[in-house]
This record gives sequence, structure tokens and C-alpha cells, in this order.
Amino acid sequence: MEFSPNDNNNLPLTKFESMLKTNHILFFDSEEFENIIHHYLTLGKISLAKKAIKLSLQQHPDSITLKLFKVEVLVFEDKLNEADLLLNELYDLEPNNEEIYIQKANIFSKRDNHKKAIHVLKQALELTDDVQDIYSLIGMEYLFLDQFEEAKYYFIKCMEEDTEDYSALYNLIYCFEFLDQQDEAIEYLNEFLNRNPYSEVAWHQLGKQYYALKAYDKALTAFDFAIISDDTFVGAYLEKGKVLEKLKRYEDALEAYSFTLELDDATSFALLRIGHCYEKLEQDKLAIQYYKKTIKEDPLLDKGWIAITKYYNKKGNFKKSLYYINKAINIDSENMAYWKLYAQLNFRLNFLEEAERGYKKALDLGNYELETWLVRGDILLKLGEPEAAILNFIQASEFYPENAEIEYRLAGLYFSLNEIEKGEYHLKNGLDFNMEYAFIIEELFPKVYKKRRIKNLLKSK
Repeated sequence: MEFSPNDNNNLPLTKFESMLKTNHILFFDSEEFENIIHHYLTLGKISLAKKAIKLSLQQHPDSITLKLFKVEVLVFEDKLNEADLLLNELYDLEPNNEEIYIQKANIFSKRDNHKKAIHVLKQALELTDDVQDIYSLIGMEYLFLDQFEEAKYYFIKCMEEDTEDYSALYNLIYCFEFLDQQDEAIEYLNEFLNRNPYSEVAWHQLGKQYYALKAYDKALTAFDFAIISDDTFVGAYLEKGKVLEKLKRYEDALEAYSFTLELDDATSFALLRIGHCYEKLEQDKLAIQYYKKTIKEDPLLDKGWIAITKYYNKKGNFKKSLYYINKAINIDSENMAYWKLYAQLNFRLNFLEEAERGYKKALDLGNYELETWLVRGDILLKLGEPEAAILNFIQASEFYPENAEIEYRLAGLYFSLNEIEKGEYHLKNGLDFNMEYAFIIEELFPKVYKKRRIKNLLKSK
């Protein structure tokens, strides 16, 4: 029984908490203790649950249920050996108690022995009439084993027991998606909705499947039905807005996103999408207003900073754009996307040293795109740092081992340093990989290109 502040069910809880303050021991029957402990465990108040368990076992030392609560806390605290010993004692006393098997399975799972956990849970199935929770636990163990077909089977069994077990439904859809079975997911959801036509969560999930397949009209219909089933379902309005954006119906998308602000506290996602819609509608003042609201609402949302940076970039206001990306970097200096934008903006403003720094930082953070290597190397060349440029392109060649653009640049650099043998080696590689990029020598290394020897090498090909 759950305690409620509006009825007398909370009297044992009030009495228990009053007792803790006064240190005066009071008596509770075992069922009252069970409700008190369950209440604290549900709220995650483990220390209070432990106090209740300790006192309950002093007053009811033979209660199997109360001892099982102790096992649950021991498992939570990773005291698995102690929990295991107590479970073995309880098994001897009550071998047909399914909760003993469930906690035993929990211990096996904590020890990463998921197959054993599944075996024990299947034994528990034979002992209980309440199979739904055990189906869910078995499904989760199969997920741990990456056995998605088996997990899918048990989550379907959960849904057969309780059509409102949305946790099972989400896990089931996850299995379909991991198995790349979108058509099967859609078929299942449609069959489920034939039996449960007002399940807003199922309509929502169906819409997301259609969205992934770019079947936007069908997705829109599904989200509309989700809203009909529950007109306060914020998630359905957000997804509907995304579909409407894909259909370029920006005013309708605005309406969907704006409605979520009336239903609940503003989310950074909704504010961001509203800003994007206003930008598409060329209502610049409102667009920037909502982008600013986005970064104020959630300063850690990188999409907000990127949106406002790119907005000013598109408008040609590079200094304003750079101002916002600098603010973003001050908040999160390890964000690769921020550094890439920082580098591009500085390059446009001809701040070459800062641009090189940005590209290097992006590379350090794992941005190994070919463009990043090439632009950084070209900037180092302009800065008069050929050795650093060579090192950059050699590192790039490890990621792109047969890339002509890299080879021609290395050839030009080595020729410019009068390392003729290395230059010829990389020039030959470039010509073998792709002759069409040979113009790079003439464009980036005009002095090298003018030398008759290099011209002859190129013409000979």
C-alpha cells in the first residue's frame, strides 16, 4: 500500500518518523513495516529504509518478507556475499517464494552472470501468478546479453499482460530498432493499436517509426492521434513540430512547439526549434530572441550555441558569430564542434593563428575529417611553418593513406624545402592516386611549380 498525504494510510509513516525523532520505540505490525520500507525504497531513502528494516526485524524476527527487504538493500549496496547467505537461509525456510528467486537472479545479474539470472527467473515464473514483472526482468537480462530476439519475445509477453506497461513497450521498440526491424515494429504497433486505439504512447512510438522512414504524412497522422488520445502529451507536440518542419510547414510547426510552452515549463529543445522556424520564416528578430532564450534556458546545450553562431555567420556578421562561439567555448572547452566553428570563423576573418589553433584543438578532440587536416595544413603553410605542415599531413595520411590531396601537398612542401627525393616520392604517389588534383602544386606552391623539373614530371604523366 502506498502512503498518501490525503488519507489515513500515512499514519504509520508519521508515527515511525516521529519515533525516530523522539528515540521512543513504538510497535508496528509487519504489514505496516512493509509499507514503510517500500515507501522509503521507492523514494531512494536507503538510510531510512535500513533503519526501518533493522527495527522491523527486532520486532518481527521471523518475517520472510522483511528479511527479503534486507536482501534487497544488501544487493543495492553490492554486499552480494552477505545477501547470498541470507537468501540461502530463506530458501531453506520457504523454497517456493518467488521473491527469493528474483533476488537470487538480481545477484547473478550484478555478477554479470546473466544466463544464470535468466535460468533462476524462469524458475520463478513457475511459482507466481504475477508473471509480468518477471517477464520484464528476463527481457532485461537478455538485453544485457545482446540477445535482442529473445528480449523482444519477453517484452511482448509483458505487453500481453499489461497494455500500459510503457517501460516494456519502450524496451520492445528498442529491440526492433537494434535489429533493424522497422517494418516489424510498425506492424506490431498497428496491431497493438487496433486493440488499444487510445494508447497515446503507442501512437507516439508509431509516429517515430514513420519519421525514421521519412514517411512524414503517416508520422503526422500518428502524432495527431497521440494528441487526440492525450491532449497534454508534450512529446507528441514536439515530434509533430519536427515532422511539420520536414514538410516545410513552419507556421504549423511553430504552433505545435508553442503549445508545449503552455503545457509545461519551457524546454530548450522547443525554444531552439521555435527559433529555427522563425529563421526559416525570415522573422529575424524573433529567431534571435528564441535562440537567446535557448542558451539562457540551457547553457550546456551545444545546439543552442551552434544555432546562434551559425545564424550570425549566415548573415555575414562574423564578429558577432565569433563572440557567441567564444562564449560557448568558455562554458565547454572540450566541445569539438565549437572549436571547428571557432576555426572556420577565424579563418574567414583572416585570423590565421587563431584559426590554426581552433583546427588543432578540433583534431585533438577527435575531429579527423579530411577537410580539417587539409585546411589546418594550408594555414600552417601560409604562416610560414612548413615543418609543422608536413607533420600535420603525415598524420593525416595515417587516416587517409591513399589520398592525392595530401600527397600533392606533401610533395610541394618537400620540394620547397629542397628535399627532392621525398618530394618526388609524394608527387609520384599523388599522380598514381588521382592526377586531377595535380593543380594543387601550381596553386599552393607556385615557385615550386615554375621549376622546369617539376613541370616535366607533371607533363610526363
